[in-house]
Amino acid sequence: MAHKILIAALLILGLASTAMAAGSSSPSRRPAPESNFDLGLKAVKAENFGRALGLLAKVVRSDPRNADAWNWIGFSNRKLERFKDSLVAYKKALAIDPDHRGANEYLGELYLKTGDLAKARVRLDRLDSICYFGCEEFDDLKRAIKAFEAAQGKG
Repeated sequence: MAHKILIAALLILGLASTAMAAGSSSPSRRPAPESNFDLGLKAVKAENFGRALGLLAKVVRSDPRNADAWNWIGFSNRKLERFKDSLVAYKKALAIDPDHRGANEYLGELYLKTGDLAKARVRLDRLDSICYFGCEEFDDLKRAIKAFEAAQGKG
């Protein structure tokens, strides 16, 4: 019985010290600044693609194998209608990670934007093989292809 009380007391003391430590703050500690990647992604979401490109370029200079950064560089360039730069960035993302769902979807959308339905379908097939149980990227590209076909009178 005394053993159980001792264990309970130790647990209470341990939890109390943890709670007190969690609530304390040190004026010398500042939150870490947001990374260039995080700031770049915020710029993409705000549709400030020029700013996003500058921030994401810093990311790939320091981490050239960052497939996510290359994907968002491709996306931003595509939105700015810089299709050649967009293609280069998506291809870099896919060279790093051939299964990158975002890069596969967005590259497919780039192909649609430039009128290459056959290559867009290749990206859709790739997503179909990557997304075993379906995924948003597959669904989005499939919808984009259907809309493209309808606009071309082929749907």
